[in-house]
Amino acid sequence: MVANCFRLNRSSALCSTHWNPIKHKLEHPYMVAMLRTPSDSITEETRKVNAYKDNLFDRLAINHLSKSVQEATGLSNNKSGYESLVEAATVAKHKFDPIQQQEVIIQALNRAFPRPILSFIKTVLPSSKLAREYFAVFTTLFFAWLVGPCEVRESKVNGRSEKNVVYIPKCRFLEETSCVGMCNNLCKMPSQTFIKDSLGMSVNMVPNFDDMSCEMIFGQDPPASTDDPALNQPCYKLCKAYKNHGTNFLS
Repeated sequence: MVANCFRLNRSSALCSTHWNPIKHKLEHPYMVAMLRTPSDSITEETRKVNAYKDNLFDRLAINHLSKSVQEATGLSNNKSGYESLVEAATVAKHKFDPIQQQEVIIQALNRAFPRPILSFIKTVLPSSKLAREYFAVFTTLFFAWLVGPCEVRESKVNGRSEKNVVYIPKCRFLEETSCVGMCNNLCKMPSQTFIKDSLGMSVNMVPNFDDMSCEMIFGQDPPASTDDPALNQPCYKLCKAYKNHGTNFLS
């Protein structure tokens, strides 16, 4: 694995986040975020981690996903709450190359969500305006514990307005890790693949590394990995994935 891509020095080394060779046929126009070099443009205010008050459902969901990731990597940790999930993802970052990282997270998601339920949803909600808007609303209601507070927004699908976009003002996972590679290989890419394969719903995740916001556009195929601007971004100078490399991993 190319561990040197996130060296903590004064220069902006490019991240090796564009390893996935899978190409997607584009059926809809897709949005491209205007991304400047994050290591130069991000401010201390943007870096500031929000305080989250997880309720019982949030804690159960976080613990369940964290355990699934730990089982997929084969390494456990002794932390709790969201910190445990970030630690489990960091293990995957250090143990596997970018392609393997994506595969591990897909495996973890398959462990976390029962296959019969996913197959049922895929059957009763084939791709349509209703399905796209349903997924957007469902995400904002039940996955804020993972990505932070979010809201539904509109976009054009085949020339018609739909409320099929989830806008995340500041992604919880990205602000906790401050790592572009982890965002791409442990969230964006595997999530796009998992949702498409398991639920039959295309989704394009468009992170903005300047302000740590993100858009999830349901019903829109992501661009090919070679054309995706998110996969060609340098990491933050204060990337936590390597700053905290001394964390304790339990086999």
